[in-house]
Amino acid sequence: MSALAKRLGLLRSQAGTVLPSVAPARPMAPALPPRAQWPRADAQRSPEVVAEQLRKLMKLRTPAMAPRPAAPVDRVLPGEEIAPGLRYLEQVAAWPHDDAELALHEIRHDTAQRGDLLAFDTETTGLAGGTGTRAFMIGAADFVDGRLRIRQLCITTLGAERQMLKVFASWLRPETVLVSYNGRCYDRPLLTTRYRLARMRDPLIDLRHVDLLHPVRRRYRGIWANCRLATVERELLGVLREDDLPGSEAPAAWLAYLRGGSADKLRRVGLHNAQDLRSLFGVLEAMRDR
Repeated sequence: MSALAKRLGLLRSQAGTVLPSVAPARPMAPALPPRAQWPRADAQRSPEVVAEQLRKLMKLRTPAMAPRPAAPVDRVLPGEEIAPGLRYLEQVAAWPHDDAELALHEIRHDTAQRGDLLAFDTETTGLAGGTGTRAFMIGAADFVDGRLRIRQLCITTLGAERQMLKVFASWLRPETVLVSYNGRCYDRPLLTTRYRLARMRDPLIDLRHVDLLHPVRRRYRGIWANCRLATVERELLGVLREDDLPGSEAPAAWLAYLRGGSADKLRRVGLHNAQDLRSLFGVLEAMRDR
């Protein structure tokens, strides 16, 4: 304290007017801002959502989910493997009839013994024909002990084609009468080409051949919208296919299986082929002499 202040204090005490000393007030500190708080997760946001929002704010990458184990691919085909890459399926169905021969003069063919008839149909890698197209499935139907027998050959490797051709040739006899639908222009020439490329004798070239497309066209052209086999089945036999795989999808189904894909569509190709064979005999019965 300075000397002047001491003297003033002494004079005030002598005069009896001493004032209580007042300590100088400290300056008031400015009010603190409210403490920042993180938003709390409420019932509308799960902890996972909050965590994802925090990752976005902090620009963190979302952790990759562990891949689920893939389901096993369906590779099951009917029938049995009779040679490496060659499968064989045989089915027998009732076919009521009471005659051993069929008069075919109305479709411009000679009478044929029922036991000599063999309907055949191929499923191929394309519809253009030529040496680049091959048959991956050959189906044949004939009559055995009064019942309809359907046999199918399918290759699951390219190397099995020669064995398939060999087995199909063993089903043919000199007296066999082939039955087909457009087989004279497509199926038989295609198989003839494959036999030649395999350096094998062509067993089809000398056989009688009843191609039903031509008599159907002569009789029903202009009456039906077209003469495709599906149309003939519907109009002549009353057959309407359900869940049928179109023939145009058969090449893709076979190639997908060869590349390790599912057998589902290839099985449907087999069902399509078997129905074609049944329909061939149904059309033949409807078109023959009565």
